[in-house]
Amino acid sequence: MGATVLTKQTFNNQIQSGVTLVDFWAPWCGPCKIQLPIVEALADEMKGTATLAKVNVDEETELAAQFGIRSIPTLLLFKDGALVDTMVGVNQKNVLKEKILKLTV
Repeated sequence: MGATVLTKQTFNNQIQSGVTLVDFWAPWCGPCKIQLPIVEALADEMKGTATLAKVNVDEETELAAQFGIRSIPTLLLFKDGALVDTMVGVNQKNVLKEKILKLTV
């Protein structure tokens, strides 16, 4: 199944409850090509615990601007609608999993 694709129409609804990790990426971005498969794999692994999602910054410029995304990949971690962590650059799977699990207890 992988990560959920978010748009400005679906974004707020998705992050309102529970834990959601959002990967801001673009198809032309080299580091994003490393990060995205990690996020996709984690999405399947953490199904039912947290939601992992992705936003293509080329298609969703308003969302990228709303969160001040200047470099990609940028990962935003939300808990019940509140932004709790921002990570810029490539993050390893175990680091992301640990941050998500801390919020689900």
